[in-house]
Amino acid sequence: MLRPRRKLRIDTERLILRPPAHGDFRAWAHLRQKSADFLTPWEPTWASDHLTRKAFTNRVYWAQRSINNGSAVPLFLFSDLGDTLVGAITLDNIRRGPAQAGTLGYWVGAPYARQGYMSEAIRAIVHYGFEQLDLSRVEAACLPENKASRGVLERTGFKYEGVAQSYLQISGRWRNHVLYSNLRTDRRGKTTAGQ
Repeated sequence: MLRPRRKLRIDTERLILRPPAHGDFRAWAHLRQKSADFLTPWEPTWASDHLTRKAFTNRVYWAQRSINNGSAVPLFLFSDLGDTLVGAITLDNIRRGPAQAGTLGYWVGAPYARQGYMSEAIRAIVHYGFEQLDLSRVEAACLPENKASRGVLERTGFKYEGVAQSYLQISGRWRNHVLYSNLRTDRRGKTTAGQ
């Protein structure tokens, strides 16, 4: 017998994190369009239909399927008691078995940058990944020159691990990325020597 799934929602001090819904289209398209110059240097090239309702509908269905099959947790970030969309965060590529890991991706709209929203969201989804999904490792990557993204990862407990050559296509070019991870039980830099 199938039981209905509990609605996924994570509340933080200033944010509500929940999956995208069809009714979010206008707020999402408006924020992405308004933030295009701010976002596009750091993201894969937007498809020609990126801001269309059809593309957004596909995004909502993908989010629902991903949550249901356990492969990803795509969430929108809302402030002001859930009325204002400020960005999105996704725990994607969830791997089970010996890995128990997932990959973090995120964006924040230009008007809401550098206000601590993403730090709050990252802490919340990493906690969710460790406590609710039983992950052992959450990974993230960003362009080496993206100081804001590197800073938010470091402030939220991620540690630098190295460089991945030609990791993602950004603005139509294969780009190196710096890799970070957050471990549920992080023993890096700790030793039992001398005990």
